[in-house]
Amino acid sequence: MAVVSNTFQTFDAKGIREDLSNVIFRISQEETPVVANLSRRSAKQTLVEWQTDTLAAADTTNAQLAGDDITSFDALVATKRVGNHMQISRKVYIIEDTLEATDRAGRGKESAYQLMLKGLELKRDMEAIVMSNQGGDAGSITVARQTATLGAWLQSNVSFGAGGANPVYTSGVPGAARTDGTPRAFTETLLQDVTSLMYTNGAKLRSLYVGSFNKRALSAFAGVVTRNFDMSNVSPSPTAVIAAVDVYVDDFGTLKVIPDSFQRDRDAYLLDHEFLGMDVLRPMKLVELAKTGDAEKFFLRIEWGLRVRNEAAHGLVADLTVS
Repeated sequence: MAVVSNTFQTFDAKGIREDLSNVIFRISQEETPVVANLSRRSAKQTLVEWQTDTLAAADTTNAQLAGDDITSFDALVATKRVGNHMQISRKVYIIEDTLEATDRAGRGKESAYQLMLKGLELKRDMEAIVMSNQGGDAGSITVARQTATLGAWLQSNVSFGAGGANPVYTSGVPGAARTDGTPRAFTETLLQDVTSLMYTNGAKLRSLYVGSFNKRALSAFAGVVTRNFDMSNVSPSPTAVIAAVDVYVDDFGTLKVIPDSFQRDRDAYLLDHEFLGMDVLRPMKLVELAKTGDAEKFFLRIEWGLRVRNEAAHGLVADLTVS
């Protein structure tokens, strides 16, 4: 077959309108399950503090004489005062005025579209920070303040690899990250070691957060039940933002297993959101910076800190292999 001579074809024509969809298709991980479930509290300082306490060990020799006179008294232990620093997180961007005046496919105002994207990116940053291993820092004129994150808080219910070590702090803000150890495979025994510690220390099993690699490893554990499990007795948070959930039935309770793409895959966190929160000194806000040329400057910021109400309420299986 051949094209008839002098056929006017699309290859020769001018002025054919483009067919550009008016929808922008975005694919990125947007779920931030830990940050989405943190209760918010207004802060008044760049350092916020609270107190923790615990009960004395049970005394199996507590048998007393009838009519006995009391001449000595138990020593009382003061509460522990801890705290965390506020950290400033931000996104900045600038948009040319001419671009804002043009007719764009897939969005109206370019500034509004970019604000939406930057807001999502900022929440992703906060999720990754919370789940990281970062010690707190009061900051200075040359060093940014940093909030102590989960890796620097947890001491009581932790399993770690050879060479690893829990963070050391006796009071105040955890000022140093935990020491990472030699990675080892995630096993059901490691998980049960931590759930046993949590039970002994009075913690409740609520949620288990894992990265993608160790989510697959955990799916083979004997304690994982089907997705048809009755969730009515698990009491999920009404504000839960969860992509996929398995249920792990342990000797000491039931865990909701939640994959988190922003945490370190080498960590498996057992968290109770009743004992977690976020302090906010300055809420997330868009600030339009002074105009100095033919463009608009924008500054999206939040000043916040992680509140670990009592680190013994949580657990960590650290130093896991990721491949």
